[in-house]
Amino acid sequence: MTKAEFVDTLAKKGGTTKKHAAEAFELIFSSISEQLKKGEQISVPCFGKFSVVKRAARTGINPRTRKKIKIKATKAPKFTAAKALKQVVK
Repeated sequence: MTKAEFVDTLAKKGGTTKKHAAEAFELIFSSISEQLKKGEQISVPCFGKFSVVKRAARTGINPRTRKKIKIKATKAPKFTAAKALKQVVK
């Protein structure tokens, strides 16, 4: 499902215009992004949890040259599905 299809579905099910549905979509996902940027965790009951994971620096191997390289420490977003969402998908 694309963003446009999602917004269309949201507008139909919500009984609102596509413009308002698109604004709601942007507001929700920008808010999630802002909280993750701050390092916060967002829990949505019956859906899941968004969080930030810190990946430690490590040594890797360049596949072309087979030389060892240093990979810097990074942060990455993580989503953990709630039990209720897992049951719906099954």
